[in-house]
This record gives sequence, C-alpha cells and structure tokens, in this order.
Amino acid sequence: MHARAARGFSFVELLASLAILGVLLLIAVPAARTVAQRHREMELRTALATIRGAIDRYHDAALQGRVATEVGASGYPPDLAVLVDGVEDQTTPERRKIYFLRRLPADPLNPDGWRDPAASWGLRSYESPPDEPAQGDDVFDVYSLATGTGLDGVPYREW
Repeated sequence: MHARAARGFSFVELLASLAILGVLLLIAVPAARTVAQRHREMELRTALATIRGAIDRYHDAALQGRVATEVGASGYPPDLAVLVDGVEDQTTPERRKIYFLRRLPADPLNPDGWRDPAASWGLRSYESPPDEPAQGDDVFDVYSLATGTGLDGVPYREW
C-alpha cells in the first residue's frame, strides 16, 4: 500500500498567496477610487451642461418675447425652480407653459445635494463679475459648491 499524499497548502504557499493578494489590493483600491471620482466628475459636467443649457433656452425665449419680463430685466430666470415649473408662453393665445427642465439635477459632489437640488448649486447673477460670483435678481450661471480639485487640476468651483 502506498501512503496517501497530504492535501492542502503548506504554510509557505499560504503566505505567498496572501502576499500576492495584498499587492493586487494595493494596486486595485487606488484605481477604483480614481474610477469612482472620474464618474462623479462626469456627472458634475453633465449636470452643469444641462442646467446651463436650460438657462440659455430660457434667455432665448425671453428675447423672443415668449417669456414675460420686466422692462430693464436681464431676461435670465429669477431662480432655478422656474426652469422646472415652467412659464406661460406669451405668444400663444391659450398661454401654454414652456418647460426648460424635467427635473433639476443636484450637484453630485455636494454632500447635501440630494436633499434640495436647488440649494446644492452656487448661483451667479448677470450683474456679478465672473471671478466673484454672487447671487442677485436672476440666475445667469451655476457653479459647484463642492470643495476640492478635479482630476484635471481645476477646482470644482471653476468648472
């Protein structure tokens, strides 16, 4: 009779396997964090483009006389809620509403953005300078309130 060979791993083989797994984790975790950050940054770019596009469409409608504006007003929306709630089309007899957004996206990098999407953005009025954005009577632009810098080296606030 032959003696049956022992099955399983030796202690040295187990340590070598654990060392290899540790090295793989050291490589995978930072890569996964970078992928997650890149995804959130892509969501931020999309949200900014969506809101800015809606603001521009509102302004175009105001210039065409479709949105009621006061004399001397900039023609930009008074707040972000108007883009979702809609405004009456002044050029139609039945005063149909014009909608510029289905829903207002929240800033994906703002930790409180999921509660109130409108409060997650910084607002810049038409009269404020670009290097010192401030709220005013209208919404000319939006920017992220998130602290930090993107993978491209530009602070989120400047996107």
